[in-house]
Amino acid sequence: MKYVIPKASQKSFTCYHCGVLSKQSWDQYGWDGYRNNMHPEKNIIKASTCDHCGNHALWIQGQNYYPGTGNSLPANPDMPEPVLKLYNEASSISLKSPRGSAALLRLAIQILCKELGEEGKNINTDIGNLVKKGLPELVQQSLDIVRVIGNDAVHPGQIDTDEIDTVSNLFELVNVIVEYMISLPKRIGGIYSNLPNEKIKGIEDRDKK
Repeated sequence: MKYVIPKASQKSFTCYHCGVLSKQSWDQYGWDGYRNNMHPEKNIIKASTCDHCGNHALWIQGQNYYPGTGNSLPANPDMPEPVLKLYNEASSISLKSPRGSAALLRLAIQILCKELGEEGKNINTDIGNLVKKGLPELVQQSLDIVRVIGNDAVHPGQIDTDEIDTVSNLFELVNVIVEYMISLPKRIGGIYSNLPNEKIKGIEDRDKK
């Protein structure tokens, strides 16, 4: 399903709460708390309501303050718990401190590599090993571009960005790593295990030749 980043006043986006791309209804308020849809330029507090689940989000001067998860992609359901905690923390500050969010995401990638059987000490080495195990090389190149990995002698995993778009890309890359290294093998393993026994035996006999 397509993911549309939530933005203030947008007619539809992927809901923070239910994760469905849905129409959003808007109310606008002034600092005095009174609704004022007649003069939107005077309103700096906005509330969106998801037409699918009925839950609300609160926006102040264009930034989301409730549920306060920023504009990041929802975490892949298969994301390991230690990585998920960092991912959610990074998401909660992504609008207020892109640099801090990026630093947390780098740590999340480092821990994710360890969860995937790597040493978790050198991201460059760990990601390289994951590429050999099936992670697309494009992911490695993308992480290198945003300086998550690179020449340790010059810039040891330095992230120095105030760009929201760059941080949004990092959220997506964490999800991509989980998708390729955890979710996809799990789905394929489930398909394989549901094959008839005689077909599995035939495959195993073929591989022995």
